[in-house]
Amino acid sequence: MKKILEKIKQIFNDPELKKKVLFTLFIFLAFRLFAFLPVPAIDLTKLRSLFASNQFLSLLDIFSGGTLINFSVMALGLNPYINASIVLQLLTVMVPSLEQLSKEGEYGRHKINQYTRFLTAPLTVVQSIGIFVLLRNQKIIGSLSPLEFFSFILTMVAGTFILVWFGELISEYGLGNGISLLILAGIVGRLPVTLSRTASVFNQEMVFNTIIFLVLAVAVIASIVFINEAVRKIPVYYAKRIKGNRLYQGASNFLPLKLNQAGVIPIIFAVSFVLFPQLIGNFFANVKNVNLASTGRFLVSFFSPSGFFYNFFYFILVIGFTYFYTIVVFNPQKISEEIQKHGGFIPGIRPGLATKQYLEKILYRITSVGAVFLGVIAVMPVLMSKLTGLTSLVIGGTGILIVVSVILETFKTVEAQLVMKSYDKFIK
Repeated sequence: MKKILEKIKQIFNDPELKKKVLFTLFIFLAFRLFAFLPVPAIDLTKLRSLFASNQFLSLLDIFSGGTLINFSVMALGLNPYINASIVLQLLTVMVPSLEQLSKEGEYGRHKINQYTRFLTAPLTVVQSIGIFVLLRNQKIIGSLSPLEFFSFILTMVAGTFILVWFGELISEYGLGNGISLLILAGIVGRLPVTLSRTASVFNQEMVFNTIIFLVLAVAVIASIVFINEAVRKIPVYYAKRIKGNRLYQGASNFLPLKLNQAGVIPIIFAVSFVLFPQLIGNFFANVKNVNLASTGRFLVSFFSPSGFFYNFFYFILVIGFTYFYTIVVFNPQKISEEIQKHGGFIPGIRPGLATKQYLEKILYRITSVGAVFLGVIAVMPVLMSKLTGLTSLVIGGTGILIVVSVILETFKTVEAQLVMKSYDKFIK
């Protein structure tokens, strides 16, 4: 605690860091104000009653930071932008021209960010139409004229792009990655509402369950920190070599393989797939056709977020996408070629094919641990509610993973800047 207070004191003693922190807090305040600016033509009373009776929507509301239950102008949040970023990231690996562009430094990153924003626009429009159809089926929004419908879609698109702009402002003038910090602010901003709901139904019988919940929460946070920071270091040695007229001495380094290479991206992919049957079910549940309506109700009940089949498929999908994304991002063939090209080798392993096979074996082993961990984190809300009986206090495992990861990354950014400042004193 003393070290944390010393770091905070150092931050506010540095004018540049202090300015960045205050600017970031100002953007957070603007974001929370927009979160309570509702879209016209929405019956908020019916919307809140729908959220109260639907666990799936309640979990989405926690993730969005309360913008969904208030149906603010930022109701879609950063979801379209995140989806567009994931698509561009995968395309960068698979399309040679985009891969080459990503290696061109600042210019390449700027162009890829532009393409991400271009892709965000159609994704936002599609998601806005889907939200409108869902609300109309639930009779939360009435029939709109063409102009009102266009205004509704335009408002949703504008809200998402304002959030993207806020994130880019934080990245440029604030502290850390702006998009990640806004997601963190949304999740943390919803905590007081969750705690107040729990306090309103709290009684003496819940004391023991609450203690169990807090112990499990601390254990989960500690495990997330451990997995995020866990790295398998593979030693790489470089022999002496002559290049031109210069002799380069031998050196040693290591190749870091993180236990969780994929982060939260597999969970985001898995959510998109596992929620699709329930979204289709909600769409068909209120149609006039009896067969379609019964099929819709079956899908809603069968893929209920608290049910076994939903969480089983969710767990399997997270593991599958973790392997898929790790293989796409980390290419053992390319890494082994780079090591061989620079005259390096792994002790006891031949360069070339043997190095590739060795890296694959290590990668699959550590990915198995990371994939199972992500799968458990994904289904953590249901496990916690079953063990403790506290359904109102449960926060998505994905949300906890994001919060802990972003806090760790932000602290590393601050630490790096403080270290850089201390070196600047010696230069002067």
